[in-house]
Amino acid sequence: MNDTRLRLDLIELLRGGSAHVTPERAFAKLPARHRAAPTARGAHTIWELLEHMRLAQEDILRYTLEPAWRSPPWPAGYWPRVKQPTPKQWNASLAAFLRDLDAICALVRDPSRDLTAEIPHSRQRSYLREVLLVGDHNAYHLGQVVEARRQLGAWK
Repeated sequence: MNDTRLRLDLIELLRGGSAHVTPERAFAKLPARHRAAPTARGAHTIWELLEHMRLAQEDILRYTLEPAWRSPPWPAGYWPRVKQPTPKQWNASLAAFLRDLDAICALVRDPSRDLTAEIPHSRQRSYLREVLLVGDHNAYHLGQVVEARRQLGAWK
């Protein structure tokens, strides 16, 4: 197996830009009035999606790296409590999401880490499984962000 190729492909999955939108593009130039605006009935707002992605990604990252980490309660701990974010809350959430994504990419790039190895403190989970989980989860919800922006007339 070409370990270098695997790592590059995983980074591409995480960062987007090939088969799906990048996180930066999905949230770029989004007018503040659209952050918590409702779209289709029952659909999540862009704010809810961002905060959900941030919380889930943080949980996966911390679970992977920190033996003492305790996941938040499901499902309440994975969705925002605030319905209308302030600009400060929005900016903090987006910055934390991107910072944790960078940390996951750093984990992937670390040649000393065997991505196929079982995480020592996990329940038979590998580093690779957790990285793929982040990539899959983010791609799914970034697609929802794009669709919400389309519905709001905020996507070009």
